[in-house]
Amino acid sequence: MKIRGARTGLGALIAAAAVGVAAALWTWTAPGDPALWRATAEAPGVDLHLLDNGFHTDLAVPRAALEARGGPLAEAVRSLPTGDWVLIGWGDARFYVDQSPIESRLPDGARAFFRPGNASVIMLDPAQSDPTELFSEDGRRSFRISAAGFEAMVAHVEESLDLSDGAPRIAAAREGDDARFYASRETFSIAHLCNHWTAGVLNAAGLPVRPFRSIISAELMAAIDRAELDRGASGA
Repeated sequence: MKIRGARTGLGALIAAAAVGVAAALWTWTAPGDPALWRATAEAPGVDLHLLDNGFHTDLAVPRAALEARGGPLAEAVRSLPTGDWVLIGWGDARFYVDQSPIESRLPDGARAFFRPGNASVIMLDPAQSDPTELFSEDGRRSFRISAAGFEAMVAHVEESLDLSDGAPRIAAAREGDDARFYASRETFSIAHLCNHWTAGVLNAAGLPVRPFRSIISAELMAAIDRAELDRGASGA
């Protein structure tokens, strides 16, 4: 009876610990930096847009700002077809690029989620029109960050590029599509999905994010909403 009771107590302890760990992960917030995130009247910043299609997020970034910064990412942007904006996203090198019907790609989706070490790519897609004209408010969050925040954000994206050949390398393409997919040094899996990557980019720019919850695109939209509410409350 004592052994059985001890086992029951140990099982309850393990279950409680598991619940505690799950709760900690669910609420864990990677802190931001308001000095990076917030542009001011005295130090105007850069206007950006987060675009959400319901499960994946891209960042819309002014092309001129990217090119003016210089560096490998600017080099890649200059080679794109015309467009005043560049959509930046990240994902599995095969599943992300494939445009065939989703039901035919379920086995490949399982591979991307659960096989470790999957190659990934950074998408750079030029857009002619302002994102506010192309995406409704339901699928877009528009915000402005400081110049220092923009520098930190772009540096984070650039760090993800595979520069082993000395310059960004195109790893995939879609026929008839202006988007170009550059090799990334990071790997894709269920533990590091597209929205996790974008959360990291935004966090580098000063936005507080909840990494575990960022598995879903809506969490990134909510993170920006919270930051904008905080900005309004502080009068910044």
